[in-house]
Amino acid sequence: MNTLAENAASGNTRGRRRLARVAGLALLIIALLGALLAWFNLRGEQGVHAYGHGGWSGARETPAALIERGAYLARVGNCAGCHTAAGGAEYAGGRGLPTSFGTLYTSNLTPDKESGLGLWTAQDFWRAMHNGRSREGRLLYPAFPYDSYTHVTRADSDALFAYLQSLPAVRAQVPRHALDFPYGWQGSLAVWRALFFTPQDWQDRPQKAAAWNRGAYLAQGLGHCAACHAPRNGMGASSQAMSGGFVAGQAWYAPSLLDPGEAGVREGQESAWVQLLQTGSGPSGSALGPMAEVVARSTQHWQPQDLQALASYLQEQGATAGPPRSRPAAAPVPSGQMALGRAIYERQCAVCHGAEGQGTPGAFPALAGNASVTLAEPRNLLLVLLEGGYPPSTRQQPQPHGMPPFGHVLSDAQVAAVASYVRNAWGNKAAEIGNMEVYRAREGRGF
Repeated sequence: MNTLAENAASGNTRGRRRLARVAGLALLIIALLGALLAWFNLRGEQGVHAYGHGGWSGARETPAALIERGAYLARVGNCAGCHTAAGGAEYAGGRGLPTSFGTLYTSNLTPDKESGLGLWTAQDFWRAMHNGRSREGRLLYPAFPYDSYTHVTRADSDALFAYLQSLPAVRAQVPRHALDFPYGWQGSLAVWRALFFTPQDWQDRPQKAAAWNRGAYLAQGLGHCAACHAPRNGMGASSQAMSGGFVAGQAWYAPSLLDPGEAGVREGQESAWVQLLQTGSGPSGSALGPMAEVVARSTQHWQPQDLQALASYLQEQGATAGPPRSRPAAAPVPSGQMALGRAIYERQCAVCHGAEGQGTPGAFPALAGNASVTLAEPRNLLLVLLEGGYPPSTRQQPQPHGMPPFGHVLSDAQVAAVASYVRNAWGNKAAEIGNMEVYRAREGRGF
């Protein structure tokens, strides 16, 4: 009996030792993974105290000049667009940004010491822009597009901060983020950053012209074009390749800036592309949906040479990006569907867009030969038909002509018919639109 008891006790001891070894090994693995995760999140941050490429020296600019340059940079980055709630004070934050993971609310950028940036330094602001970290060191959500802003030079970061500090302080507590589990956890952000983000210092390419480098800097940095015009994976990370994608949390499709068949800059057509960003309308159409706000708040205020630099850079990027996205040949639209679509067009659309889709110069865009009408992804066309289209009011076009909504007077079948018609009349050629596509656009689904 004693022997059996001793054997049992010995077995229990060995079991406890084995369990202790397994637990110790698990803790070691967790510690190693945590250290690796911390290393990934700190890589590239060692130079944060340096001014880096293009650094600013206070001796070069007066405070007034620095603030003036910062005001322009704020326009370039459309900072007020996100950091101003409907009916709220400009830059005071509180605007809700819908995402696939919940709603994020933008921060107060005014110099209020309790709710804004009043206690921040230029160094703290640079850390947020370059490293995606708050003043306290917390990881920021990438809805603040620091994967683009990390390219912004310290010189421009300081100018932007000087401008924000010159604004009237507004005490405005923003709502707490409403995120699904586990996306509100800092550990989840640490994993995301380890996989998808490394701080980058901007370097001009010496073999390229100054205008090309300026355009590249604007597109990849403060302009953050990829935030809308690049596809995102299931974790919300952008590829930074501006090949088109759905705007996060919205039904609108941001077309490719590399493919001339979408919104890319065609060779020799840079001036028309610039005109769209300056006025909100151009020969090939108008800025609608989210892009209308970008034009109104940002690009109409850009210096002409910056718009030209951006256009030249994107034109070259498109030319070197390879052949345009291949599209399957569109089957002919059934004659009955075309007849129905034509009847609706003549009754509802021709008075503005013309019997042959030629449009009215300076007022209503042409539909014949319009790339936005024949996009392989028809979502924008359907949204305009259903909800209407409203170009931005700009200095050069203060009272633009809008398009009324037809979603309340046309059925899904009628919208599908007229959309299919304009995509295949007057030399246009694109795939037929089905009722289900209209239903998904109407209901805001289909992603």
